[in-house]
Amino acid sequence: MFTSAIEAWQGSILALILTGMGSGRHARRQDIIAAGGSVIAQGRGYKRVWGMPGAAAQAGICSAGLPLNQIAPNWSGCFQEIARDAVGL
Repeated sequence: MFTSAIEAWQGSILALILTGMGSGRHARRQDIIAAGGSVIAQGRGYKRVWGMPGAAAQAGICSAGLPLNQIAPNWSGCFQEIARDAVGL
């Protein structure tokens, strides 16, 4: 999935890691960073099993680790920044 996104949008990617068991494929998330994209993981909060978001955070590839209720406001801020960059503001 991440490889297809990189091919389609080059570096203009924001990956959200919200939940999941295990470590997932954090090498693919690192590919997003290498392409110029960003990764945001759901913060640990009260979850007993942190799985994929925790693996991304521990790998040091997240631009943020946020509580679920703060992801959307930060996400929209990322898109506003991308749009400003695209038009040269």
